[in-house]
Amino acid sequence: MIKIDDPLKIDIWYKGWEESMLWSYFQKIMGEAYVNCIENPQSGIVYVNCFAFAAGKPDKELVQDWYDEKVDGFAIITARDDSWDDIFKAVGKDKCRRVERYAIKKEKDCFDIEQLNRFVEQLDAQYELKLIDEKIYNECKNYEWSIDFVHGYKNYDEYRKYGLGVVAFHGEEMAAGASSYSSYLGGIEVEIDTKEEYRRKGLATACGAKLILECLKRGLYPSWDAQNTWSVALAEKLGYHYSHTYIAYEIWK
Repeated sequence: MIKIDDPLKIDIWYKGWEESMLWSYFQKIMGEAYVNCIENPQSGIVYVNCFAFAAGKPDKELVQDWYDEKVDGFAIITARDDSWDDIFKAVGKDKCRRVERYAIKKEKDCFDIEQLNRFVEQLDAQYELKLIDEKIYNECKNYEWSIDFVHGYKNYDEYRKYGLGVVAFHGEEMAAGASSYSSYLGGIEVEIDTKEEYRRKGLATACGAKLILECLKRGLYPSWDAQNTWSVALAEKLGYHYSHTYIAYEIWK
């Protein structure tokens, strides 16, 4: 496995793959890529945060090296077709789970601004929405449920430049949030989560609506990829439309 510095060496394998995290890598915003050899690569893996995208000729050695050297705790790996599936299973063994994920259409004119504002205004008065600043950025790193709001950025300066997020506070306590899991030129990948004791109170809806509104103000597109049907339902409530189901593999170490 060899890390490459020039995305053009592998971009032909990824053309037309509508994943914002791939755009993050190919625009040199974040992420890294690995190939099976440097002279005439046949296989590659683009790795952004905990998501990996395999392409080219299926190569077990490449996936094994990636798993051994780069996976730290948990990762999700996928490919455009099932030709890599047996390799993912073999490398992950008993620490690998095949899952369905849900792609959401990327439609720039799908949002109802008035409805999004209503979702924000309907938030119970005991909660306050705040944009993520440096203090909140650092606080997000302290908790497992909120760390993905900022984990993909090297530091706050990078987050301030490329990222965007909002957190719902209950007094001094963070209760829920919506933030950029990753960033690309012209948009972000949305990450939403709620602290367990604050779930089912409309916080995810309010935070998601507020983040979308802030993105639209800045000319950014808030891309959404759903882990489960609950996430699909929330996306559709906020104005998105479901596209298709795809297969990924969750791998632990």
